[in-house]
Amino acid sequence: MVLAEDNYLVREGVRRLVEAQAELELLAVCEDLDSLIAAVDEHAPDVVLTDIRMPPTGSDEGIQIAAKLREERPDTGVVVLSQYSEPSYVLRLFDSGSDRRAYLLKERIHDRKELIAAIESVAGGGAVVDPKVVEVLVDARARAERSPLAELTPREMEVLQAIAEGKSNSAIAEELVLTKRAVEKHINAIFLKLGFTFAEDAGSVSKRVKAALLFLAEAELRPKEG
Repeated sequence: MVLAEDNYLVREGVRRLVEAQAELELLAVCEDLDSLIAAVDEHAPDVVLTDIRMPPTGSDEGIQIAAKLREERPDTGVVVLSQYSEPSYVLRLFDSGSDRRAYLLKERIHDRKELIAAIESVAGGGAVVDPKVVEVLVDARARAERSPLAELTPREMEVLQAIAEGKSNSAIAEELVLTKRAVEKHINAIFLKLGFTFAEDAGSVSKRVKAALLFLAEAELRPKEG
């Protein structure tokens, strides 16, 4: 994998964490977008772990490289690290597809298992969204007038949040102490109540993630009155 982060302390912290994992090989460490692009071209990594903002503009370089790799190297996974729980960043990251993409808040760096799990997930074609970002979206949607979320049971809400975070049915079952069959029944009920049109993609984690995020973000992205 290739790491890109302009903050020295964060960069060294992540470097040490990755290098301590026998199953991960750190091919290059970069400080800006240009050097990251060069490292990707040279090493063709399975995964890029990148800051969302870094030189040259300090705006959205992490989103830019993800879009570039989607076109040029679609099999390369991208984990974007950010200090912002801003839903629009997540939606832009997933705009061209959520498979092999993850969005984590930088505070997750301290949780070795969670960071490594995200890296492994995108390498395998999955999608991951930081739980705190999902909470922001759920809260915004729940406050919206006539929110369909009001139709969901507490358990169905837990399942929906897990879907938006990128968890598979097996992972949801383990986390919520349910059978896989029970999870499937909850998901079918959620699809029905929320009017999701992707029931045929129920087994595709990445497509479920994108659909759930788009649904949850609808209230957040709706133009504010006044």
